[in-house]
Amino acid sequence: MINKKIFKAYDIRGTYPDQINKEAIELIMKGYYTLLCRRTGKKKVHIALGCDMRISSPELHQTASEVLKNQGAIVYDLGQIATPTLYFSVNKFLLDGGVQISASHNPKEYNGVKMVQRDGNKLIKFGSKTGLGEILEIIEQESYSKSDMQGEIIPKPDVVNLECQEALVEIGSPEISMKTVVSDPANSMGILPLTELFKHIPTKHIMINDFLDGTFPAHQADPLQHKTLRQLQDKVLAEKADIGICTDGDADRTMFINEKGEIIPATIITTLIAQEILRDNPGQKILVDIRYIKNVQKMVTKMGGTIGLTPVGHALITQQVNEEKAIFAGESSGHYYFLNTAGCESTVRVILYVLRVLGRENKPISEIINSMMVSYESGESNFKLPESVTSQEVIKNICAKYSDGTLNEIDGIAISYDDWRFSIRSSNTEPLIRLNVEGDQIDKVKSEEKKLQDLIIGFGAHKEE
Repeated sequence: MINKKIFKAYDIRGTYPDQINKEAIELIMKGYYTLLCRRTGKKKVHIALGCDMRISSPELHQTASEVLKNQGAIVYDLGQIATPTLYFSVNKFLLDGGVQISASHNPKEYNGVKMVQRDGNKLIKFGSKTGLGEILEIIEQESYSKSDMQGEIIPKPDVVNLECQEALVEIGSPEISMKTVVSDPANSMGILPLTELFKHIPTKHIMINDFLDGTFPAHQADPLQHKTLRQLQDKVLAEKADIGICTDGDADRTMFINEKGEIIPATIITTLIAQEILRDNPGQKILVDIRYIKNVQKMVTKMGGTIGLTPVGHALITQQVNEEKAIFAGESSGHYYFLNTAGCESTVRVILYVLRVLGRENKPISEIINSMMVSYESGESNFKLPESVTSQEVIKNICAKYSDGTLNEIDGIAISYDDWRFSIRSSNTEPLIRLNVEGDQIDKVKSEEKKLQDLIIGFGAHKEE
């Protein structure tokens, strides 16, 4: 009936057309509609629908809209949008749910589905434990709901304008008229919010790879692969720009390049935004994922806020932001979450906060960032384990070896000492374990990272390049 492998931890994703196709989308949409009706108790639900620029997206988008209408839904068709624009629309128009046809940062042969449900002023992202499992069960049992009333498709274009205007009112237009900003949305959906936002910011904005193309002619839209940032880094240097901005395929991740062409760690952006938000909202709670915490923790403490830790994964962090009413959360993969956007990502807000600081301080972004750094980060190392060894075995052994440290098991293990810490966690989708190390001194970070890498390799693991 449907390939179960496409049901991932936080969304649905697979290759087109063998795993994701019109038939799969039809079943997924019928399952989603059914679950939304059950949860809301409504016979007619209102659903936002958008898609990215992939070659297969128009066909899958059309299928999704027709299936939802035939089941009885009122479909607000947003057309091609960034994923944060979907979240904004569901929340802004008080809809019951939303669907985005996208495979985010994956290569061109992939496509997928992200789904949410609105619950008051918060959104529930459908992950394996928050809806996807139930949808798969509905599909397998063929226990679909269908309204007696005919559905409807309502075009809702240009929502990105409303999204940007709301963010500008909340944060303000940054004073950066003498600055140069270079952006690289990688021929992907970030083009739309970047284009709209910089209509309202008086500065020199240069965008490369600025046309939508689902074949990714320049490079894959995955900023975690640092090779995809080289073109932006070169352009920042060539233009003598003050900052560079890149987004991933569906623009729910944002990363930055300083004026020297260097990558700014995502946790330092979290630190910067935390400072800004606590400046405006004293005493609020800030969340950071378990991989790197020390820089954010220092700033939050300095600004009089409270800090909380999260596991890795955007659906889980959105849930925790809403449950704990944390005003902001940052993830070291470049996802950033705001309580007033229903706990979801908002690319335009992230950019506005960073540019606000750049304009106010009137210093190079590298100087601003360096003044906030109290801890050095190793960068993530990934290790593929042999079939005979489980990640649990490796983690248990390392946990015993470092038993004199302070243990946190929110996601894998994180063990802390006075001047350094590390986290090890297993991948949700691959036979990999992931290592991150941070500490007060870079030499300490490097030496401890080497010891941990050697331990992991000792189990027969192979380090991924």
